[in-house]
Amino acid sequence: MQSLRLLSITKTYGDAHALADATVEAEAGQVVAICGENGAGKSTLMGILSGSRQPSSGRIEINGQDVTIGTPHEAFDLGIRTVYQELSLLPHLSVTENLFLGELPVGLLGRVDWTSATQMARAEMEAIGMGHVDVRRPVGDYPVATQQMVEIAKALRVRPEVLILDEPTGVLTSVESELLFAKVRELKAQGTIILYISHRLEEVLDISDVLVVLKDGATVDRMTREEATNDRLVTSMVGRPLEAIYPPRRLAGLETRLKVDGLTSSGKFSDISFELKRGEILGFCGLVGSGRTEIMRALFGADPLTSGRIEIDGKELRRPTPAKSIRAGIGFVTEERKKDGLALGADVLDNAGLASMDRVSSGPHLSRRRQRRMVHEKAVDLDLRPLKLSQMLQHMSGGNQQKVVLAKWLLLSGLKVLVLDEPTRGVDIATKVQIYRLIADLAEQGVSILLVSSEMPELLGLSHRILVLRQGRLVAEFDPETSTEHEIFVASADVKTEAA
Repeated sequence: MQSLRLLSITKTYGDAHALADATVEAEAGQVVAICGENGAGKSTLMGILSGSRQPSSGRIEINGQDVTIGTPHEAFDLGIRTVYQELSLLPHLSVTENLFLGELPVGLLGRVDWTSATQMARAEMEAIGMGHVDVRRPVGDYPVATQQMVEIAKALRVRPEVLILDEPTGVLTSVESELLFAKVRELKAQGTIILYISHRLEEVLDISDVLVVLKDGATVDRMTREEATNDRLVTSMVGRPLEAIYPPRRLAGLETRLKVDGLTSSGKFSDISFELKRGEILGFCGLVGSGRTEIMRALFGADPLTSGRIEIDGKELRRPTPAKSIRAGIGFVTEERKKDGLALGADVLDNAGLASMDRVSSGPHLSRRRQRRMVHEKAVDLDLRPLKLSQMLQHMSGGNQQKVVLAKWLLLSGLKVLVLDEPTRGVDIATKVQIYRLIADLAEQGVSILLVSSEMPELLGLSHRILVLRQGRLVAEFDPETSTEHEIFVASADVKTEAA
């Protein structure tokens, strides 16, 4: 494919415009970043190109010829492959079965040739730098980052003419991201057109040849990589220049709020000990499989502990469960909000009010009026859009879903410790800034924060201290004021430097 053009694409739902005159043009061997806030129309536009949605008006040109893409199958036949933000894998099937679903090699007597299938699957995973993955295991056994790499391998199994990557690094650490970028550069050299969606500005500025900005469904800016700057990109997306992304780091308190001693879970992490001060933001860094999420889940009581001691304000939290942790004042924004943090089939009111029932209940009676007022006030504080408490979560953008998760825990009575596991994953830059300011404000109010993030600038910009995990153990501590990304990465990956 030599060229691709989406020209004046419009998509309406009743009176609402999801897209209004959106135009994107790409040439062979180009990486074109599609940028914009949540709700700008990026995913809708890519859905039209991938055949899952139909435009209300506009044209799609391939090599100068008009084409109609009526179904995903037609897009597939044109060589268009998509890696979606939400995984489409079947968790109970093996990596091999997911990679070759419907196309497993058949041997004698019409039976699946598992030896060939396994060899082929290993080759596909090796091609993206993931040769260590056991392709015979169910894909659901692996961390979400590994699952995302399987999803990517599946899309690349036959070299695509056009590759759409929708937030592909949202759950990846720097190591997995670099593996992906290496593959993107390889495909680019082979002439593949790559359409890249990401909220990580450093990423798109680094990897893209052209950047296209959508706002309110329309193309409002187009720039080459040489023309692009962080300021121009952010201003185009949000319609106004932003102040410094990270708020000032205020001093933490002196008194210990949370004390963890010898926390161990067999096969996951071992002998984890640390203290968290009142109003402190303590960052946790580590590669996928380092134990970051597992520690937070065990601390909250979502997963069992083998041994260890947890104290909140000097009082031991014995055999933690989620209910006990909530009563002790611990909130937990999970890494996978759709799986663990939200009831997608329920509305904003019910989701945001889940952790604060005691504040609106009198015996068996629930005051919906009081709950509605309380949730509405928090939704206003968080700039939830649309401000509609009856809105179903499954129809909201990722950024707004994350705001609902945050609202749920901010309404918790007596919140003392808030665990944030990848709190800005998959949200736009404007929402990130709101979340950063919220974290800083909570710390200033005395709430202690445990912050897990795969984004190093986020950890350095927000944390008072950063603890590094490797293979289930704490291996280093850094002061963000005096440390660099490189130093922390070396500790995370156990890289041997030349000086060593």
